[in-house]
Amino acid sequence: MARLEPNAMSTTFQLDTATSRAHPTPQPMRRLTVPAIRGRKADGATRDPLVMLTAYTARQAQLLDEHCDILLVGDSLGQVIYGLPSTLQVTLDMMIAHGAAVVRGSYHSLVVVDMPFGTYEGGPAKAFESASRIMAETGCAAVKLEGGEAMAETIAFLSQRGIPVMAHVGLTPQAVNSLGGYGARGRSQQEHDKIIADGKAVQDAGAFAVVAEGVIEPIAVALTGSLEIPVIGIGASARCDGQVLVTEDMLGMFERVPRFVKRYEDLAGVISKAAGTYAAEVRAREFPTADQTYQPK
Repeated sequence: MARLEPNAMSTTFQLDTATSRAHPTPQPMRRLTVPAIRGRKADGATRDPLVMLTAYTARQAQLLDEHCDILLVGDSLGQVIYGLPSTLQVTLDMMIAHGAAVVRGSYHSLVVVDMPFGTYEGGPAKAFESASRIMAETGCAAVKLEGGEAMAETIAFLSQRGIPVMAHVGLTPQAVNSLGGYGARGRSQQEHDKIIADGKAVQDAGAFAVVAEGVIEPIAVALTGSLEIPVIGIGASARCDGQVLVTEDMLGMFERVPRFVKRYEDLAGVISKAAGTYAAEVRAREFPTADQTYQPK
């Protein structure tokens, strides 16, 4: 993304349909900042809930940007884009490539990039090495990592060195093997206490926001009320300070989705229907027509 002076107008890249190349075009809007997102919650409440969706490509970012406060380049791209069995196989190079594309395709939303499994758990120094590379090579505003109290030292280390961190507690997909599956968290008092403690730990360590995933609603409400930083729910509660979903899930790109997903469109059906019509026309030699071919002058 073109780098401008700190107070300059944001720049986005419009795709030229004639050449498929990206051209920088100034937009009359400043990109949201980490302090602006953090400041949406005041006196323990967020009047205007934060809207967050995942994005993995420049074009997807362009379509979502005007509607969102935060675009998350999630490690869910491993399953959504690459067809991997889980997020554990996602690499730093994958996240950087997609993160840079999303930054190029947006001008309004705060862009946050997930730190993939194995790139930060080894300690603060390892995490800083990975996070600084993500920030430098993508132009994103922040990174996200999973874990509560166990990651507090790392979050503090990054935050103190100029790398904003969004935390992630509750159901943490990168820890699916130790959790024993993707079931909701917080059904026992021990889990309840841990989620609340994790939230406070990441806040005290310097996280500017925290995602609460797959937790029973009373815990999500309690966590939101107990923290000064925004709590963004996914499979949590409408009373959180914001919401996030995997875009492909809410657009109906997959037959099976988690219970907490609401499908806002059947995009898979639209694509399949269009492809079927195209295939039928090709086989009937009805496409291309004179409108799609070049004739002698």
